[in-house]
This record gives sequence, structure tokens and C-alpha cells, in this order.
Amino acid sequence: MGDSERTEADALDDRDPVAVALRSGGRAEGTRVIAKGHGATAEQILDIAFSEGVKVRTDAELVQMLDKVDVDSDIPLEALSAVAEILAYVYRLNAGAKQHREQE
Repeated sequence: MGDSERTEADALDDRDPVAVALRSGGRAEGTRVIAKGHGATAEQILDIAFSEGVKVRTDAELVQMLDKVDVDSDIPLEALSAVAEILAYVYRLNAGAKQHREQE
């Protein structure tokens, strides 16, 4: 998973964990669901995300909405605002990390 990928995750009560991975293609391409899963599959998605340094956010409402989207499909307009907030946060984190590396 690259810099433009994010994973939404949540453990819903006593149910299996759920994970949805997103890829932001920029303004021209939009944001797409690139992987999703429940239980062991969700854990694998999260393991890959953590090992690749991908930012992970827990958001029960958003992951429920994104879990309904087919893999390789654009996210729905209803989720766009929440995903935009996540991407803005991650871009700020990445910029701060880059600045920190340059100062070393």
C-alpha cells in the first residue's frame, strides 16, 4: 500500500472486525475501495496497513458505509466528506514527517 492509501477499521461490539482500504487517485480519479473484509480478512488488511506504515482510522459509521461499496468502486458521495477529512489529516501527518526528516 502506498502513501495515498488509507484503511478504515472498526470492531463493532462483539462482532468480527471490519476493515476497508482506500486509495486516493487525486482529483482526476477520486477515491476507490481497494480491499475490504471481516474477521481474519480484516485483520490481514490491518496487518498489511501497519507493516506498510499506512495510516489507520477507526470510524464505525464510515466503515459501515464503505463496507457496502464494491472493491474497485469509487466511494459514494455520502462518504466523500468524511474521507476528505481523513485524507487531509493524513496529508498533514505526511508533510510533518517529511519536514522532520529534512531537519535531521
